[in-house]
Amino acid sequence: MKSVRPPVLWTNLLLFVITSTLALVAVPLYGWWHGYDGFEVGLFLFFGAASGTAITAGFHRLWSHQAYEAHPLLRLWFALWGAAALQNSILNWASDHRRHHRHVDDPQLDPYSARRGFWFAHIGWMLREYRAQQDDFSNVKDLQKDPIVMWQHRNYLLLVLLMNVALPALIGVVHGDLLGSLLLAGVLRLVVVHHFTFFINSLAHFWGRQPYSSDCTARDNAVVALLTFGEGYHNFHHQFQWDYRNGIRWWQFDPTKWLIRVCAWLGLSRNLKRCSPEKIEQAILQQQFRRSSQQISRLPDADSHLRRLQQEYDRLIEMVQAWGESRQRWADARANQLLQQWERAQIRRSCLELRQRLLEQRRDWELLLARLT
Repeated sequence: MKSVRPPVLWTNLLLFVITSTLALVAVPLYGWWHGYDGFEVGLFLFFGAASGTAITAGFHRLWSHQAYEAHPLLRLWFALWGAAALQNSILNWASDHRRHHRHVDDPQLDPYSARRGFWFAHIGWMLREYRAQQDDFSNVKDLQKDPIVMWQHRNYLLLVLLMNVALPALIGVVHGDLLGSLLLAGVLRLVVVHHFTFFINSLAHFWGRQPYSSDCTARDNAVVALLTFGEGYHNFHHQFQWDYRNGIRWWQFDPTKWLIRVCAWLGLSRNLKRCSPEKIEQAILQQQFRRSSQQISRLPDADSHLRRLQQEYDRLIEMVQAWGESRQRWADARANQLLQQWERAQIRRSCLELRQRLLEQRRDWELLLARLT
């Protein structure tokens, strides 16, 4: 029996076709005939950054994962520029994203499951009515208590028109080039932000490394991070989704993390959640142990090597746990005003010594993996 394909979502299809056609045809033709000046290019960059970070810092890390708390002024900024990104209301976006994390890779329950192919995960899931139930907000009841979220949800279409048409048109009139501003800050910016954001659902589930877990298809990809304001470290995110960071190393490109941190300095955000370093280290070691065990199991003398690997892994995990407990004692000591200075110094010295021993044992572990695999 031939399966019945879900009906086409014509509004979405026409939106993507029209904006993509204008971006590919009208934008370069107008540039050829008339040209764009530096102001319009700057406007394109500002609109792109504002709408892109509204999705990453607002829709994603703030509302979907509650990785931090934000001042009402910051939430209002994200709500307005999130409407400019034209990726549905906060309520719809967060509901879909929480469902994605809960059922990641499930072909039926994950709204944009990578198991259904690159095209489906990138954009195909928005072109047909694949879901049987619409407007199921049972997983975002907390967001329904946020007046800014609900205000944006009720007035979403109006805000979309204001931010994507009226605002760039008004700026264009003042600047003296209505069509140029609309094409760059409106059309081209919208298409670029759309597809760069969609890469997180598609490319970041197909291409990259998995240093923290291989339980799902999510991958760390520095190229995607460059295009998505830091969202490309997707393997880390799926393992530690409530961390306000995606790129945890100082050298990893994550401007969304930096934005949230700057907002904290300005008093616009607070309670920034971070996963403890020992949990991150345990996840890395577990992933290394799993992969190395699979490789060693194919060797002729696998049993003895596997026993050695298991022993070293257990010792290292114990050291990581001891270091975590030591870090907690040091945090408690800093908060305890009754402790003497020498007592704090002793606890800190013990924590640093454990950290040094862990680093040495970690180097031995890396050497062992290199020899065995």
